[in-house]
Amino acid sequence: MQKKKGGQSVIFQYPVTIKSTASIVGPKEGQGPLRDYFDLTLDDVMAGQKTWEKAESKIVEDAMNLAVKNSGFDNSHIDFVIAGDLLNQSTATTFGVMGMKIPLFGIFGACSTFGEGLGLGAMLIDGGFAKNVLVGASSHFCSAERQFRSPLELGGQRPPTASWTVTGAGCAVLSNAGEKPYITGFTAGRVIDMGITDANNMGAAMAPAVVDTLVNHFKDFNRNPAYYDVIATGDLGYIGHELVVRLMSEEGFNMSENYTDCGIQIFDRETQDTHVGGSGCGCSASAFSGYYYKKIKQGEIKSMLLIPTGALLSQTSQQQGSNIPGIAHAVVIESSRQDR
Repeated sequence: MQKKKGGQSVIFQYPVTIKSTASIVGPKEGQGPLRDYFDLTLDDVMAGQKTWEKAESKIVEDAMNLAVKNSGFDNSHIDFVIAGDLLNQSTATTFGVMGMKIPLFGIFGACSTFGEGLGLGAMLIDGGFAKNVLVGASSHFCSAERQFRSPLELGGQRPPTASWTVTGAGCAVLSNAGEKPYITGFTAGRVIDMGITDANNMGAAMAPAVVDTLVNHFKDFNRNPAYYDVIATGDLGYIGHELVVRLMSEEGFNMSENYTDCGIQIFDRETQDTHVGGSGCGCSASAFSGYYYKKIKQGEIKSMLLIPTGALLSQTSQQQGSNIPGIAHAVVIESSRQDR
């Protein structure tokens, strides 16, 4: 069987089960519209630690262990961990999974990391290189502000285009056996640069990458938006979401019926003062692992396209005045299994 499909996509011969998930979020996220779907909401963003960075590692550790527990496995059953975050050298992930004693593939796709991990994990399992893979991603509002924008202690003013980095982590155990939902396909994103330089307008930076991935996904799979019950991008927020609808319309695709964004869903725009919505690796990871996974298990969603999105900037690139390229990875998740 030819598993490569078109220019950027793969189709899995033996669709991979998402056996379990776990989601842990901060207090602000726990007050938002998805609050009833998360496994655990923290009382304090410090998570009992002395620094924000250590707090994020603790969130990773707890979410990873909870996902494994929810699967009915123990650590000895997990062949590999694939995970990442926004911190330098992915330290939240490194220190968070260190005690699990499981081989780690540390990845960086900015806020698209969870989608990248799901795609790579499914490839490992479908290729026969693993039976069970643990995938995760995390972020923390306070540590992300310190690294990418302005330390909170300086009291900087956030412009209207700014998003709010989600404090939280989402994890999933992928397996070669089990019941729905299944990962049946994956479209890997390309790095797209449209000249955006404003780190406080990441939705605009990432939207063109989403359009590139979507257009190629529909072409590779010979589908259109109506194939899916839900198409959910990662963390474009209101501005990025609007841009995707407009740009996809120019490409001949109607995205007005079933397209939403995890960054829009995770916060209440009217009451939580998050400006354009949520962002961060933990945004799509916790929204899927908490909300969408349960909706698919309950049969309310039969087919979805999850597209975590990433703004590929760093401290160095910002200091050098570089543009902010974007990337987006699309994961096909369905409730029925059709061996191909």
